[in-house]
Amino acid sequence: MEIVGDFLALAWEDGDEVILPAHTLRKNSPSAEQAGESDIFGRIRGGSNQKDFQQVRLLSAHKVGNYAVRLVFSDGHGSGIYSWEYLRHLSVQQN
Repeated sequence: MEIVGDFLALAWEDGDEVILPAHTLRKNSPSAEQAGESDIFGRIRGGSNQKDFQQVRLLSAHKVGNYAVRLVFSDGHGSGIYSWEYLRHLSVQQN
């Protein structure tokens, strides 16, 4: 895992390599701050209505144990914990 400009570059154990743009990562943040949270009835509460993250830059990436990474963006967002599985999912959606 490495930040290259405004992209997160990942090399998977199977040899696959992917580059995810900062704006894609920010738009798809799994944090409650961005995506909201579901209540006991499954209704989503909270979250952000902002959808345009084209100008957002990726500032840093911090491993969370062996299962995820926490990304920090130029707009101050840094509460999303991206599991390796979720990042793989985003990379497949991108293609």
